[in-house]
Amino acid sequence: MTNVLKANVLLLALIAGMSNAATYEISADGSDIVGNVTSVAASFEDTLIDIARRHGLGYQDIVRANPDVDVWVPGEGTEVILPTHYVLPPGPREGIVLNLAEYRLYYFPQPSPGQAATVMTFPISIGRMDWETPLGMTTIISKVVNPAWYPPQSVRDEHAAEGRPLDKIVLPGPDNPLGKYALRLDLPGYLIHGTNRPAGVGMRVTHGCLRMFPEDIEHLFKFVHLNMPVRIINEPVKIGWEGDNLVMEVHPVLEAAPTETTDEPVRNTVPTATSDDSEKDTVDDVDVTNDPEKDPLAYVTEQFVVATSERPGQLEWLLVEEVVERADGMPVAVGQGIKNAAASAASD
Repeated sequence: MTNVLKANVLLLALIAGMSNAATYEISADGSDIVGNVTSVAASFEDTLIDIARRHGLGYQDIVRANPDVDVWVPGEGTEVILPTHYVLPPGPREGIVLNLAEYRLYYFPQPSPGQAATVMTFPISIGRMDWETPLGMTTIISKVVNPAWYPPQSVRDEHAAEGRPLDKIVLPGPDNPLGKYALRLDLPGYLIHGTNRPAGVGMRVTHGCLRMFPEDIEHLFKFVHLNMPVRIINEPVKIGWEGDNLVMEVHPVLEAAPTETTDEPVRNTVPTATSDDSEKDTVDDVDVTNDPEKDPLAYVTEQFVVATSERPGQLEWLLVEEVVERADGMPVAVGQGIKNAAASAASD
């Protein structure tokens, strides 16, 4: 192998192990929008999943933005839309925010004095319908490198029924579904972790935990500290300001688990130093996904009220309905500010 070829192989290996999630500066002018929609031309070897991973996107991101492109064979030269344009999630911009409806994690570093605020964002997988990921406030309680996995009996039974028996302990290595890094939440049994199946990132496939690309969790791991706040939300609609425009981003409403499902929600555990393999984490009194009966326009109304709590605005409802119907995760300007709101209110 020539020196040039060796250098190219090494470069490709380094790129494969680097996180492609972007860091965006948050405008100090009150804007709630970061990033931009771009596009790339697919190569002969590409799948949409390959392209998504290279650009910090997950499966649902890339598929919804490119509904007419074949997932497995986009075709050489095919233009692929990269939906790297985001309305920031509602609520405090601190620590980690996980929005289940958009399969995405936001990390808000504490800015240094005199420095602009920034946000990092990563695609994630979430709990499938019968293993819901809970909602609410929590914190990071431990960081583990090369975690062992202690699958609960319910998961072992499921694997056995599928002809894939599991040991009581899955040691670190290529067969460990937690990957090389895990962040344990103060919700017993729930983790943010890597994976040995990266093709599933951006899908609803886990037993309740939050799964990231191996390179992304490795990158995030360096910034996370114990007791960092983590907020898990399920907001299919986000509305924010960009200049004088109200911009809306809509994702499909997550379908909730059947009401008769009462199995334990999750038991993916990374024991603490004082734990042993007899530890039985349980999850009680934890909220799961939002009301599946809620009309998507109800989410619009809620987020519109939040976005205009300190600044009056108005929506173009016909356009809102079109964006809700499409639900492709692409931010669209759907309204504007009211400059003379006080005068208008007085005249009404």
